[in-house]
Amino acid sequence: MDEFMQAAIDEARQGLAEGGIPIGSVIVHQGRIIGRGHNRRVQQGSSILHGEMDAFENAGRQPASVYRECVLYTTLSPCAMCSGAILLYGIPKVIVGENLTFMGEEDLLRSRGVSVDVIQNADCIALMRDFIATRPALWNEDIGSSLPSG
Repeated sequence: MDEFMQAAIDEARQGLAEGGIPIGSVIVHQGRIIGRGHNRRVQQGSSILHGEMDAFENAGRQPASVYRECVLYTTLSPCAMCSGAILLYGIPKVIVGENLTFMGEEDLLRSRGVSVDVIQNADCIALMRDFIATRPALWNEDIGSSLPSG
């Protein structure tokens, strides 16, 4: 497996171990991770710390020229918020661990010229399927949805 996707999976597992949602991300520039993160909404009581957003935060301030040369790895298809950050900073390529449990804004990213590769990684799929099965209310909160009534 690609070392950078493995790093994103490790971040996702760390988030789960902390009691959070198992989504991880890393930002890679010229073969080196410059930002890594995992969903910390639960741990930090945050409304925005998705895995990708945490990776951006941990990358710190970077010139636009750096972001335009980066690849963002994420264990799950990026939501609208995270896709907006990808577009804002001009990330040209995104590697997605899986999009079977959640389909984010891949079409939007592609329509704006971002290369999006989905690898359907078995570890990423299992992490999310298990989490959604055991914590559906928390999952639905994270994606801005509500559970069906009844």
